[in-house]
Amino acid sequence: MKKLTALFLAIAGAMLFLLAGCANNDDFTEKTYQSGDDPVEQIVIEVTDRALEFSVSEDDRVHIDYFDSDKEYLDIDLSDNRLTVRLEFDKDWTDFIGIKPSETYRKIQVRVPSDMITDLTASTTNENITVTSLSFAGSVTLDSNGGNILCERVGVGKAIGLTAKNGNISGTILGEWDDFSISCTIKKGECNLTDKEGGVKSLTADCNNGNINIAFVQ
Repeated sequence: MKKLTALFLAIAGAMLFLLAGCANNDDFTEKTYQSGDDPVEQIVIEVTDRALEFSVSEDDRVHIDYFDSDKEYLDIDLSDNRLTVRLEFDKDWTDFIGIKPSETYRKIQVRVPSDMITDLTASTTNENITVTSLSFAGSVTLDSNGGNILCERVGVGKAIGLTAKNGNISGTILGEWDDFSISCTIKKGECNLTDKEGGVKSLTADCNNGNINIAFVQ
């Protein structure tokens, strides 16, 4: 009986290995999206297992650098001044067995014209979200389940909401302490902020199993 069990486990392991090898041989192609002359006021990005990096655009357009395959690809749509980006899958169940694509293919770089976008909403899983030297007239909402959120010199006109699970929230926000009402929720971690009312803008930070370390800068 023990020999039969060991043989069964060996065969099952070999089958999973073969399936994993078949599932991860997708050919990824580097692609670039450019928003064109149509104005963009809102950006919404909803992906999984992708690192998101936001930086300043060199012109008045939104640029997105990413990698596509036949089975994992971005659906990018611009309508009513709202740019929506979602990760789509065209896979059989066996394609989900095995290792993830290379780190190179799991990165989405978004260049945004600072001060020209009203709102930014971005969410991902198992990867980081980084926003550097960008300001928004309205609100910024970032959510990472399984990764860190890093904001460096990010400005908002109304509100910023940051949510991380199994990751840290850190960085710098443009403005002063008195400019913001602050609400923080922390579980299994440390936070350098305290809740307070007042301020014409709001900062909400929710971190589960990670730390919050945010500073205000001019």
